[in-house]
Amino acid sequence: MEINFKEYLMVIKKRWWLIVIVVFICTFLTSMYTTSNYVPIYQASTKLIVNKTFEQDQLGTEQIDYGAIGVNMALINTYKEIIKTPAIMDKVVQRYPDLRVSTDQLISIVNVTNLNDTQVMSIVVRHFSHERAVGIANAVSDVFQTEIPHIMKVDNITILNRAKVQDNPTPVNQKSNQYIILSFVASMAATIGIILLLDALDDTLKTDEDIRQVFETSTLAYIPKAKKMKLKRKNKLSKKAEEIPYAKTIY
Repeated sequence: MEINFKEYLMVIKKRWWLIVIVVFICTFLTSMYTTSNYVPIYQASTKLIVNKTFEQDQLGTEQIDYGAIGVNMALINTYKEIIKTPAIMDKVVQRYPDLRVSTDQLISIVNVTNLNDTQVMSIVVRHFSHERAVGIANAVSDVFQTEIPHIMKVDNITILNRAKVQDNPTPVNQKSNQYIILSFVASMAATIGIILLLDALDDTLKTDEDIRQVFETSTLAYIPKAKKMKLKRKNKLSKKAEEIPYAKTIY
């Protein structure tokens, strides 16, 4: 079966108004929904280093224990798991009641990462409030630093930098037009598909080719559809006819 794209275009062109209406409504509703349901999420983070020092002489001068660097890097994975346990989070909830978060909430919003081949680890917090995200990140870092000597019997955590409140924080989930574009494309494609489907289901005879296919006979002629003359046009013609002067015969 040969596909006639010209006929499809004519069908779409005939109902272009339906496409415009449906696409406009869907795009407008999607835009309103995404705007009204948008909630900014802010991120705050602190950096800690896992490092062990030892006393070199009686003067108390401390030097880096380079032999323990590999051990410290291996401990980071253990520390990442310890931070996200009630052993740490319960202490955060107890010591910082002004944060107004539960242990389960802390575990869900706190993430711990580390830079590859380094002894640096980062505590990242995401929250709807920038100030609370900063407070939670600093609180978790402080509690972890004070509690890890009791848990691991080793004091090798140092806070490199703390989270700070910014004047104009930028949310990590900035507004995107992705859903609006998808709604525009999907509504247009769906509307065009429905228009073509309705045209395919329409079995009325429209052209002489349809008549030949159905009745298996040729057409001799066809009568085009005449446009109706407007009433105003008729009135103007009748008035002009009345104004035409007639010649009078004189006997």
